[in-house]
Amino acid sequence: MPKIKTSGVKYPDGWELIEPTLSELHSKMREAENDPHDGRRKCEALWPIFKINHQRSRYLYDLYYNRKEISQELYEFCLDQGHADRNLIAKWKKQGYERLCCLRCIQTRDHNFATTCVCRVPKHLREEQVIECVHCGCKGCASGD
Repeated sequence: MPKIKTSGVKYPDGWELIEPTLSELHSKMREAENDPHDGRRKCEALWPIFKINHQRSRYLYDLYYNRKEISQELYEFCLDQGHADRNLIAKWKKQGYERLCCLRCIQTRDHNFATTCVCRVPKHLREEQVIECVHCGCKGCASGD
């Protein structure tokens, strides 16, 4: 995840409204990064980090696009400072990717037969009803679920 830049920065109007939530998510991210992963698979150690990154990005996306509570200046500032994943948000704006969990799930080079992740398959088309994505721990992010 990108490092958040905070030194010598002039914050735009409205920052005080979203700052407590972003600070809380930032502290959760630090805990997840420092959390020991004893007894878990190697890939499972990264799942909390992906989840928190998704939460931060979805929070800003919802504030700007759905609720329209923050200005474009503040939204761009947050993206530039690394508070949200710009590429993930860009995918959320496209049809069929509204519920995408992470970008690794749609990268075909990371999967067998050059397809997407199993979490992208709609629930009614799955053979197994309970699945977990190996990359991020998602249980299903297909737009039809």
